[in-house]
Amino acid sequence: MVFGWGRRRPEEAPARREVGIGEVRGIVSEAASLRESRAVSEVRRLRDRSAPLVDGLIEVGRLLEEDELDRGEVDRHIGVIVARGKKQVIDVIRRGVARLPEVSGPEDAQKLDHAMGQMLKKVGDVLGRQTRVIHLFAKRHAQQLKGGLEELDANRREIHRLVGEIESRREESGRILGLLDQVRAAESSASAARARLREAEEEAGSLGERIESLRGSVGEARASEGYRRYEETGEELARFESGGARIRAEAGAQFAKISRPLGRYEYGSSLDKGQKGVLGALVSDPYSALLPENEETVAAILGNVRRAISSGSISVKDVPRSLAQIGEVEAALGGLVRRISEYESGRARLRGELDSLRPAELEGLERDLAKSSSRREELLLKAESLRAEAAEAESRPPRLAAEIGRLLGGLTGAEHEVAYAPGEA
Repeated sequence: MVFGWGRRRPEEAPARREVGIGEVRGIVSEAASLRESRAVSEVRRLRDRSAPLVDGLIEVGRLLEEDELDRGEVDRHIGVIVARGKKQVIDVIRRGVARLPEVSGPEDAQKLDHAMGQMLKKVGDVLGRQTRVIHLFAKRHAQQLKGGLEELDANRREIHRLVGEIESRREESGRILGLLDQVRAAESSASAARARLREAEEEAGSLGERIESLRGSVGEARASEGYRRYEETGEELARFESGGARIRAEAGAQFAKISRPLGRYEYGSSLDKGQKGVLGALVSDPYSALLPENEETVAAILGNVRRAISSGSISVKDVPRSLAQIGEVEAALGGLVRRISEYESGRARLRGELDSLRPAELEGLERDLAKSSSRREELLLKAESLRAEAAEAESRPPRLAAEIGRLLGGLTGAEHEVAYAPGEA
């Protein structure tokens, strides 16, 4: 209709209904039930309209069975074909066409859809094969069959559409109810995350207090006279061990001068197990071999090497120089053994003193402090993760509520805005 200066009155926008999320299940149930009931009622009407058509098919089958058909003066072979075609049509109507089931619910509608589909397929297949026979020799029956089947097929297509609509509405309802379940699951997930977050924060807080207490205890222990003596002894041991490093370097330098002839002697000599062990240590780590109990063995090995060089058993580039170097090592041997022995004795004494002064209580406090600090860091990281998890879970229900509103529009035909409130889904 045109109003005023040729302008149309604007169409009214459909009313937008705001509902709480707790009302959705009832709306879904009511809308689905109403639409399903309407669809079932329409299917029942189509079934009742189709029932006489089915009866008509059955009647055509009965009449066709009694009818000898108008064969005229056809060839005998053609007569056989006509008889066979007639029999096939009668058989399929007798076996495949039955009274339609009553419809009182969605499941009955599905059964009716299936039954009509099977029936139409069977009858349609045989009539397709025998169409020339029926049209030539049973025209009056052919027209009745064709008209009845066409109307039945149209009714069945509409029934099939309605059954599909019922299924579609059920799926829509299921999706909405599934989203409501997701809302509940998100709320539960958020609640669980918040509970674990509180536990983590409480434990982290308790550990923070314990850490402060442990730090105080560690500070007191380190300020004690016993700990001062322990530190002084540790510093003295460190200075003493630096002297040991110099002795080790000197021993290595002495034996490095004769490492080549020693190595060749090790390869070619036949020594007992103890001597082989000392010789191997002299080649790889002279310091570890220069012990008082090994001094005679080392001196014997050096003498053997000197004699092997002199006799040519061990080949070297410069015999006089190699013999001179062995002499230098032999001359330094006693002093090195004595200094290493004195160093190891002094080191063992300082180690013993340090162990006796070791503050066991302080070490226990420091272990507890390190363990508590590490655990608190883990809890703080866990709390951060749980905080993000809870926030993400809490953000889902409002988004799901918007999607539920959109789907409700498709189910009910009216726009809905679903207001979310925790715990109502």
